Amino acid sequence: MPFTLIRIVLVAACCAVACRHFVHMLQLESYQLPGYRRWMSRNRDRLLKNCVLVGLVGTILSWYLPVFFSLFITERARRESVANWVMLALFLAVTVALAVLDLRAPAKKPLVFTRRVRRLYGFIVLLCLAGSALLSLISLPPYLLYAGNCYIVMGAAALAQPLENHINGQFFERARKKLEDRPDLIKIGITGSYGKTSTKFVLRDILSQKYRVLATPASFNTPMGLSRVINEQLKPEHQIFIAEMGARHVGDIKELCELVHPKYGLLTSVGPQHLETFGSIENIAGTKYELIEALPKDGIAFFSSDGSYVDRLFAKCEREKYRVGFNPDRQPYMLATDIEVSPQGSRFTLKCADGESLRCRTRLLGKHNIQNIALCAAVARKLGLTMEEIARGVRIIEPIEHRLQLIPGAMTVIDDAFNSNPAGSQEALNVLSGFPGRRIIITPGMVEQGAKEDELNYAFGTQMVNCVDVAILVGPKHTKPILQGLVDSGFARDDIHVVSGLDEASALLRVIGKPGDTVLFENDLPDNYTE
Repeated sequence: MPFTLIRIVLVAACCAVACRHFVHMLQLESYQLPGYRRWMSRNRDRLLKNCVLVGLVGTILSWYLPVFFSLFITERARRESVANWVMLALFLAVTVALAVLDLRAPAKKPLVFTRRVRRLYGFIVLLCLAGSALLSLISLPPYLLYAGNCYIVMGAAALAQPLENHINGQFFERARKKLEDRPDLIKIGITGSYGKTSTKFVLRDILSQKYRVLATPASFNTPMGLSRVINEQLKPEHQIFIAEMGARHVGDIKELCELVHPKYGLLTSVGPQHLETFGSIENIAGTKYELIEALPKDGIAFFSSDGSYVDRLFAKCEREKYRVGFNPDRQPYMLATDIEVSPQGSRFTLKCADGESLRCRTRLLGKHNIQNIALCAAVARKLGLTMEEIARGVRIIEPIEHRLQLIPGAMTVIDDAFNSNPAGSQEALNVLSGFPGRRIIITPGMVEQGAKEDELNYAFGTQMVNCVDVAILVGPKHTKPILQGLVDSGFARDDIHVVSGLDEASALLRVIGKPGDTVLFENDLPDNYTE
């Protein structure tokens, strides 16, 4: 009896420790169970090789070790006791070794032991103890539990969800009340398939020439992310609050607007981002438009003209609205013209519909960043900034980390590793093509593009041909469409290198790279997408 209890507890502890990897993946999927299940589906082979293998081997060994020890020990009770303890020791050794390897494995975004994770682990421990005890009760070796670690995390997350909903609801309500108590605060919402974060920081820097501004940091764009910023960082001296609003499902933007109640709404883009969860580009467009629909009657909407979905949404908007862009035929409120782009940045003229214009310069790379600046300039103009104040704000904008960030050196690096998308990757290639010398791209391609992912990555490969001299593709399986696009477009096969991971790509670059080369890092898959 004592051994049985000890084994139940130790096996449960081993399984709980081994669940760390799956908790990490769940956190990377924003604790969304549908996303976690998709990750499990993508990694079925890896799951079979690890947890299932350990669980099954442990079960089989626990049955056959007594047979093995019968060669040396004749007394049955003693033989079974020795076999049980040896088996438990082996199981502990293997699981501790695997846990150490998992802890030492490099992670681009390590697991953060937040309060939510600690609460989740409470449910995981309970499920592990219950599972280990149940298997022992029905005379099955509890080692079998290890095979289902990924499902233990899924079950624990489902059990914890009502508690998390209650906690999040209180946190959300406190933030909503805090904003409600500030009728003087100018609230601005920004959404779009891409460009949200860049536009947010551009708008913050421009408006800071006249106002005291609080913008959500990094990519804080979820209900809990915004609630945290509001509860912890919003001060009485702030005059403007800028909220980036992200979405992966229909209704996500509406929920964020119920928190912020913005008066000003900016729509940066509509494109095939997160198709895996949205299902169609029409669903994406409708979700982004939830921001415009949520504006009050005296609210103002700003649209970044794209000649496609954004312009269609502009046409249906019945509130006060303004459009910005490069095409004067669309009568934009803020027109960007006379554009000069170089490796050092961009120069352009902003022409406002009120008749004023001014030459601007920025260290940001890419035509899409000029469009984002024009969008922010339109908002600033409506909030009373002069064109001189706007130009001064444009000059101080810092390149945003991992978004066409220029890193000078013997080899010039363009770091565009944050979350590639079809429009962004095309613009990154356009920027790369403007650099002198040999041009190298390191990329794993795009993810979260749903059924069109292979098609879009194939097109990405074809687009590289006139912009890239050497292509380093990260991940043999995922980059097959890119490779095919390159080959079909006549790209020299000797200049294509397929590697297993970013470390191997960096090692190869050190071998083939030369001073004067320009290297574009286009996207860097998160840990839950690595092969």
